[in-house]
Amino acid sequence: MNNLIQAPMRAREFLSKYTIFVIFVVLIFILAVLTGGRVLGWDSIRMLIVSEAVRAFAALGVGMIIITRGIDLSIGSVVALSASVAASFSQDPTRATSMIYPGMSFPLFLPIVAGIAVGALFGLFNGVLVAYGKLPPFIATLGTMVIARGVQLIYIGGSIVSSLTNSFMSIAQRSIGPHAVRFPILGIYVIIVVFLVWVLMRHTRMGSNFYAIGGNVQAARVSGINVERSLVCVYLFAGILYGIAGVLLASRIGLANAQLALGMELDAIAAVTVGGISHAGGVGTVGGMVVGVFTMGLINFGMSFMAVDPNFQNLVKGFIIIVAVFFDMRKHARRN
Repeated sequence: MNNLIQAPMRAREFLSKYTIFVIFVVLIFILAVLTGGRVLGWDSIRMLIVSEAVRAFAALGVGMIIITRGIDLSIGSVVALSASVAASFSQDPTRATSMIYPGMSFPLFLPIVAGIAVGALFGLFNGVLVAYGKLPPFIATLGTMVIARGVQLIYIGGSIVSSLTNSFMSIAQRSIGPHAVRFPILGIYVIIVVFLVWVLMRHTRMGSNFYAIGGNVQAARVSGINVERSLVCVYLFAGILYGIAGVLLASRIGLANAQLALGMELDAIAAVTVGGISHAGGVGTVGGMVVGVFTMGLINFGMSFMAVDPNFQNLVKGFIIIVAVFFDMRKHARRN
């Protein structure tokens, strides 16, 4: 009798704990039915991995920030600027008709390092503004969003940075494995970074500090945590991930322009919100972030397959964020 009574409670606890994973499985089932099983084909899976890999880096960065009860609106602009800088140092002088650095040829490591450095610099700037400038994260990152986009437009002069070297483009465009099931190299990068972020968040003092600050900043300070240094670190780590995302984005599409990464902050925040990262701070997992990214990818794939107007796709994303935050806040209120 007790087992019969406890079974529904256990089911509710399971659904509450693993909601995003259940939603992900249900979405796959629904799309499999709608597409006649094509969504389960390797070509579709490979396409999903390639299309969402860059967003995964952005989502991991902003997910860590949200865990500390912050936010970052500068993601898209920083990724675009990092991509533009990386692309400018990887143009092929033998093919390009318009170059940022005419006639110059740079070693492969330079665009990679330059792009990541740009992301790290803006992440550090955000962290200093929030931690020591005491600016609200929303305002600080709104300002850097505009600054980064402005710098990008000035840097590329409104032109398209194209004709990139084959060696640079191969960073993100290669695949490995047998021909029939070649796995995109972007997926390997995501797996490596997910593992590193998981180790940081779950098995280091720094990651524990991030959760503690998000849970109760005053209690964290009393317990001896250097809150300001930790906040600078989390924004710096996120900026590094944005820089990597920018380098990979430029490599994947083979160019950079003024429209690059527009709205990526919306996609990243929506993904981690759906993935169970609480905007109340202190709650969330790396696994949830990743599943959230690919859940939003599946939603985009489904809407594109059903020929939904892109403008309506943005409406859907906006409602998803609102609904996810609404239920998160209700769960937080019950927990308190």
